[in-house]
Amino acid sequence: MTGGGRSTARQWSLWTVRVVTAAGLAIDAYVHWDLAPVYAEVRATIDEGLLFRVEAVVALLTAVAVIATGRRIAYLAALAVGASALAVMLVARYLDPGQLGPLPDLYDPTWFPEKLLAAFAEGAATAAAIAGAVMTGRALRTPRTVKVLRESWPRRGPKVTTGRNEQEEHRDDERIQHRRPAP
Repeated sequence: MTGGGRSTARQWSLWTVRVVTAAGLAIDAYVHWDLAPVYAEVRATIDEGLLFRVEAVVALLTAVAVIATGRRIAYLAALAVGASALAVMLVARYLDPGQLGPLPDLYDPTWFPEKLLAAFAEGAATAAAIAGAVMTGRALRTPRTVKVLRESWPRRGPKVTTGRNEQEEHRDDERIQHRRPAP
């Protein structure tokens, strides 16, 4: 594949990851917003409906950030939102932690279509966010970026004279440059 082909494939890959991440978070936001009134019936200092609405808003804002920017920080935020929502759902499904402080008892041992949809969407968003964070992290280390960093990086510290003539010092500097391993 030529250099241009690799660039095009990389751009398509990044857009695919971006869309999958945002779509997973958007589905998660929809399901949480839709189920919030049902879960608002469980009363505590903080009701579960409020938690569902907060999750929906945070997931939607993160999805917009991923689509709008495609930056590593947006993917890391998407990873945090998707993974935490999936973790809480699985813990609430398989464990009964009881009421924790002002939070209601989140135990819900049933699976139903919307809950499954949210679980798959959160899992897909989490996996895609990991891929996006890795791919955008690698973009920081492209050969062009490394070349620019090498050219701008100072080669050596301040010049210390040893009393020798300038020609001998220049020869020593060249030998040191050749011994340096490539970063």
